[in-house]
Amino acid sequence: MIGLLEMLTMGFAVGMTGALVPGPMLFATIDTSLKRGWQAGPEIFIGHAALEFIVCMLIIYGITAVSDNTVMAISIIGGVTLVIFGILTIRNANGAAGSMHEHRTNCSNPVLAGILASASNPYFWLWWLAAGSALVLKGLEISMLAAALFVIGHWIADLSYFTVVSTSFSRGKKLMSPKLYERVLMSCGLFLVLFGSWFIVGT
Repeated sequence: MIGLLEMLTMGFAVGMTGALVPGPMLFATIDTSLKRGWQAGPEIFIGHAALEFIVCMLIIYGITAVSDNTVMAISIIGGVTLVIFGILTIRNANGAAGSMHEHRTNCSNPVLAGILASASNPYFWLWWLAAGSALVLKGLEISMLAAALFVIGHWIADLSYFTVVSTSFSRGKKLMSPKLYERVLMSCGLFLVLFGSWFIVGT
């Protein structure tokens, strides 16, 4: 029982440290919550968790061995994708600010946003192929339930954090002027450009 609780706690702690690091998921949550409301956080999490579930299945069935060239390709492709997303966010910031009070049904799909934000982040893949896979496999040494509890703890941390973020920003939207809203979106876009560039240069 202690081993199972340790895996759940470890999953939550590791998940929270990852969630607190600014990345594409955070800025996708901020952007979508300003358009859709507090539920953007949980919905984006669903997309994120769906992708992580697939990765965990690959880890369990041993399909995670990658070469140095593969790691380099992940960093370059993911970095370029993030830079493109960042540029598009900056370009569309002005138009989005002008329509910030439009009806919520005009926004993009948050679940898909969660999948894209995760899939385009090189750190996501590199973390799961290295530290994440090691922790899941350690859980499997105890039992399948222990490995599952690690992932569940990880998900609880992600869901909690991004729900708090989306709730905070959706309420704060009422206090934002279109100009401030535009600046928030441009800051998100700039971060994605810098974050993606860092991965490209670092390969």
